[in-house]
Amino acid sequence: MNKIFRYFFLLLVIAFTGGCASIDLDYPRIESRALTQTETADSFLGQIVPKLPANRPPGQSGFYIVQDGIDALALRLALAYRAEHTIDAQYYLIKGDTIGNVFLQALLIAADRGVRVRVLVDDMFTKGYDAAIAVLDSHPNFEVRIFNPFGRRSARTLDGFLNFSRINRRMHNKAFTVDNQYTIIGGRNIADEYFGASKEQKFSDLEVLGIGPVVSDISNMFDAYWNHQAAIPVPGFVKMPEDPASLLPELHERLAEKREALENTPYSEAVRNQIFATAANDPHAFTWAPYQLVFDSPDKGVKAKAKDAPSILTSMGELLHGAKSELMVISPYFVPQKFGIELFSEIRNRGVDVTIITNSLAANNLKIIHGGYAPSRRPLLRQGTRILEVRADATVPGSQHVAEESTRTTLHTKAYIVDRQELFIGSFNFDPRSAKFNTEVGVIIHSPELANGLQMFIEEVLPEKTWEVFLNEDGRLRWRGMENGEEVIFRKEPQTSAWDRFVARFYRLLPIRGYL
Repeated sequence: MNKIFRYFFLLLVIAFTGGCASIDLDYPRIESRALTQTETADSFLGQIVPKLPANRPPGQSGFYIVQDGIDALALRLALAYRAEHTIDAQYYLIKGDTIGNVFLQALLIAADRGVRVRVLVDDMFTKGYDAAIAVLDSHPNFEVRIFNPFGRRSARTLDGFLNFSRINRRMHNKAFTVDNQYTIIGGRNIADEYFGASKEQKFSDLEVLGIGPVVSDISNMFDAYWNHQAAIPVPGFVKMPEDPASLLPELHERLAEKREALENTPYSEAVRNQIFATAANDPHAFTWAPYQLVFDSPDKGVKAKAKDAPSILTSMGELLHGAKSELMVISPYFVPQKFGIELFSEIRNRGVDVTIITNSLAANNLKIIHGGYAPSRRPLLRQGTRILEVRADATVPGSQHVAEESTRTTLHTKAYIVDRQELFIGSFNFDPRSAKFNTEVGVIIHSPELANGLQMFIEEVLPEKTWEVFLNEDGRLRWRGMENGEEVIFRKEPQTSAWDRFVARFYRLLPIRGYL
């Protein structure tokens, strides 16, 4: 009975972090590869991309940190509109909301003018979009593949139950590459809340715009996923319309209507203004530095191959273990478990100052995750780790045009800063899901300028955007922060109701921490 209980709630985990049909794993597919940077050097982007300064060692790449949601959308639109050869987009989630439609319209317009567009998306949140996906895929220059698709398109919960070991493995990567000259990687999915366009949610996120060799590295990573057995062409699992290509004009109209609804708004004006000021046009915006692109093999998405698949964990472990004086971990979904607590204990015992920044209960959009994180606070605090939890009312750059005053803020940034010398930005959360089940990607940048600059910025805003968790003299959890210029201390989780705290405590009782 306990096994059945456990299995049922593991299924709920997938549902929260997310008719009978079948998948044709052998559906014919044509292998394709990214063009080289030499092949796209004649493009507009190839001509304006800043070149490595003469006094820099070869092999370095240029990086520009993208914090503002307006800037993040403007960059994508500007790059898509200037694309001449290829666009490769890889995401865990592309939602059918305003930003999702604006994004897809930009890609479709590029395809119309002859740009080869490849979109690889995970299947966790595509329910209800099969028809639109089929229509997009029917365009001669627009191809969609879905990573690890559900077989039962209208009965996903049942499919998750019957095929849990397969469905549990998801592609969490996020990358956007144009003409193999510019790439954007980081934490953002494609949805309103990630770009300051939602009234209900504000996600604080972080990405990096890259130029130079790192772009080719991202393209090679994309190709490995695109041509992998788990990336299924749309006709291999979707019941295709009789003539999907005939529906393209209707899709164009629908996307245009969504975009027109955004026109003449303060948000739209801010995006338009930013397009002309984007870092892609500014050679001085980039910091050149050595780097290491780190990612999981797509084999991790296949249970039978996962054990032997090259893993991002190797590089992440080396990064964290390499800390000598300071380590800052920013992870919205932070579930360290026993191994993680021991890791931070070992780092603290070497005299390293460790700071963890994650979501508070009020800020967390997944209360089930908070239930997995909460038990780690006391042991971490006892070993001297500093814990800061993001407030639900924290400001988020770029969200001021749409979000209402009461809109909840959620941290979504995944970043690690070591000794103010090295910086990781990517999709990797410090939790079992990123470690064991999801595929992830990120870049480790060896730049004191970027690492120290980001840490200084974060430290400056911490007092107004976070609650610091501490233990009082009796060993009880307390939260302190600033309100109206004065320090306040809370005995219970700030900005939460009794119901919020009950739900979080209930999740703590479930035997599911290893799957969060």
